[in-house]
Amino acid sequence: MRIIIESPQPNDEDVVIVRCASPDQRLISMLLSFQNAKTELTGYLDDKIVRLKYYDVYYFEANENRVFAYCHSDVYEVKYKLYELEELFNPLDFLRCSKSMIVNMEKIEYLSPLFSGKLEAHLKNGEKVLISRQYVRSLKAKLGIEEVE
Repeated sequence: MRIIIESPQPNDEDVVIVRCASPDQRLISMLLSFQNAKTELTGYLDDKIVRLKYYDVYYFEANENRVFAYCHSDVYEVKYKLYELEELFNPLDFLRCSKSMIVNMEKIEYLSPLFSGKLEAHLKNGEKVLISRQYVRSLKAKLGIEEVE
């Protein structure tokens, strides 16, 4: 399989063309979820209202009935429930890592094993987040890491 990425001409919209002998349901589902994925959301910080791009968010955390988007150096409140964000951003490599947190897997620099089956994710901005035991298996599956028994 070859992957070709070309830059469009100025004022042309982005187009994705898939050429394959027989598209299966998995491929079609992946393309539809990517096409329908929300890539921006509104964040609130003090008296500012900011449009946040998904790739700027390191993780979302729920705390005291409020949800926050943690970016490189700023923290914004967002008006979504955590489960809504999980559904919106799941096609874009966001993964639930605890009951109160969703992490952007693109922002994980490396993982460290901890006691009792937990993992610690070291993020590219220097922060560390805990991957609770019940979510370690789904993280490993998404990363393609096989468990050694």
